[in-house]
Amino acid sequence: METTFNAWDVSRYGGPEVLKPVSRPVQSPAARQVLVRIRASAVSRADSMMRAGQPKFARLFLGLSRPRSGLVGTCFSGDVVAVGVDVRNFRVGDAVFGETGLQFGANSTHICVEETGSLLTKPETVSYEEAATLFDGAMTSWHFLTRVAQVQPGETVLILGGSGSLGTAAVQFAKALGAKVTASASARNAELIKSLGADHVVEYASQDPLKDGSAYDVIFDTLGVSSFRAAKPALTKGGRYTCPVLGLALLCDMLLTAVFGRKTAKFAAAGMSIPEVHRKELSEVLALMASNQFSPVMDRTYPLADLVEAHRYVETGRKRGNVVVV
Repeated sequence: METTFNAWDVSRYGGPEVLKPVSRPVQSPAARQVLVRIRASAVSRADSMMRAGQPKFARLFLGLSRPRSGLVGTCFSGDVVAVGVDVRNFRVGDAVFGETGLQFGANSTHICVEETGSLLTKPETVSYEEAATLFDGAMTSWHFLTRVAQVQPGETVLILGGSGSLGTAAVQFAKALGAKVTASASARNAELIKSLGADHVVEYASQDPLKDGSAYDVIFDTLGVSSFRAAKPALTKGGRYTCPVLGLALLCDMLLTAVFGRKTAKFAAAGMSIPEVHRKELSEVLALMASNQFSPVMDRTYPLADLVEAHRYVETGRKRGNVVVV
């Protein structure tokens, strides 16, 4: 077994250029840990925001003056190559996928994680590349649509930012939940969104989806491109505006709408849920994959050595679905 592993260090906040390759000793797993040889890891918009330390209040969790963890990446898939003496649920050779949370370090060749953490066995029918993305776009979108917005059959759902990792998952999930789905996208991505099941696609360059006269029970703003106040006129009575990008305005709107009015603003830190919740939600996502109601959209795959280029591509805002490094 290898004695060192390759990873990417982030010693200060900034653009993709702050990422530096490093080599570190491979640690033996603790009693309840497994050592995973990583096959693929995700590179998401959330990863680039954390690398940049944005929004700034997030530095309360990431590190005030510099990233506390020193490594990057949160979502991975790979093979178990060693287990701690008290591990009962996994064994050497198991294919797994998971999330590191604030431990970070997924954009590397090896990682030690708790067996009781956010770690699941990878089905044979799911590729390593697909599995590495599930804790990001898929789990977040599933959490927001089912737990936060509580989408019901027959409801109308608008997805702002339909072509990203969250958006492409959300279109498929909303359809699986029985909703009528509209999504915003660029002209180049319109056919992709339709192929995922969207009933209607609004090309945002020529039309504002919030001002076309339609009313929605749920608006899922996957990118934080709008706000509750801008979306409120497009909500039905009892409509819900949800967004995974928390800012001060959204926080204030959440507090106000929890007390006043029937239209509400909602947020939840899906990634901060306890591992039991993660495993339950990912099991539900895997069930949808098994029944052909969901398939992750894969855009580009980079070698781990090209992580900087992968971050630069994600920051162009032109990615369609998911980006991984292998």
